[in-house]
Amino acid sequence: QVQLVESGGGLVQAGGSLRLSCAASGRTFSTYAMGWFRQAPGKEREFVGRINRSGGSTYYVDSVKGRFTISRDNAKNTVYLQMNSLKPEDTAVYYCAADRSVLVRTSPAAYDYWGQGTQVTVSS
Repeated sequence: QVQLVESGGGLVQAGGSLRLSCAASGRTFSTYAMGWFRQAPGKEREFVGRINRSGGSTYYVDSVKGRFTISRDNAKNTVYLQMNSLKPEDTAVYYCAADRSVLVRTSPAAYDYWGQGTQVTVSS
């Protein structure tokens, strides 16, 4: 069992930055790949990006490439989402999720554990 808690959301102006954190419980954090997803009102949950178990490989959806960066610190059981050059269309609840698989998976159904989400609002 892995429990995930996101933090760091808030209100920011367009062009600004935020860093989200996702703290995991348990001693098996490094055995999970970690994903970030987001969900805007009235829309389906959308894959944002993913980092592998060691932190050596990342994968992003095209809409955030070059603006968002995922990193992790396995010693601290934490994964991060650094978001720069934010746009109003980035407004959503952001979730972190854990996946046992080594495959790069973008479907929410593939992930085993989820955090409760943190709201990010980007004003124009």
